Order: sequence, then C-alpha cells, then structure tokens
Amino acid sequence: MTKVPSAAHTSTDASTDSLLPQLRAIVDAARERRAEDVVVLDLTEVSTTLEYFVICTATAGLQLNAVRENVRTKAVEAGFSRPTVEGPSERWLLLAFGASVVVHIMTKEAREYYDLEGLWSDANKLDFPENVV
Repeated sequence: MTKVPSAAHTSTDASTDSLLPQLRAIVDAARERRAEDVVVLDLTEVSTTLEYFVICTATAGLQLNAVRENVRTKAVEAGFSRPTVEGPSERWLLLAFGASVVVHIMTKEAREYYDLEGLWSDANKLDFPENVV
C-alpha cells in the first residue's frame, strides 16, 4: 500500500460529492446502534483504488454484529448494492461496497492496534455532525 503525501490533513467540507447521502446513511446507521468515534476518510487523493473508509468502534461482538446489520440495511436502502462482508470476527468486521466505500467496525483494542487512521493519515476526514432530534 503506497500513500501519496498530502500537504493538508484537515477536514473536508462534506458537501461536494455524489456519495455523501449514502455516506451519511452509513454514519447514521452506525450511530443508531451506538457505534462510537465514527470517522469517514476521503481516500480519493491518496489511493488509486479506494474512495472512502468509514471506521467506527463497537464495544463487543454482539454490538459489532448489530452495527454491521444496521449499516448493511441502511446502505442498501440508500442505493448501494449488497456489500461483501468479511468476518465474522470478535474484533473487526468489514463491509465493502465495491471500491467506493469500505466500512470497518472494530473493537477499541483492534482499532488501536491496526491504527487505520494512522496508516491513512494523509487522507482528509469528512465531517458528519450527529443529527440532533
């Protein structure tokens, strides 16, 4: 995996991409099942094969599965094809919606160990504030 250096490591305004409604649906679906620290990385400037990572933390295996099922359902409702799912694992589940969006649902320990945000530190973060009801 080769990363292209980037001058900016700042958040990107989440208003200019056609996938943003689907990304919002995924972020909201993860939060509905109490996933924590949901981060969206825009990989379009640092990868030739991937567009976005959604990374979130779940506390245990049951919550990993609940987040996975809700994300899968809401993403399909938002227009994505059914994802490829890698797992099951007690620490990390992955949903791949083609090369466009890859969702990583991880325990806190797995997230710290694999440090995807550190590996992809040149990617911009998209800001999806929590919806206030």
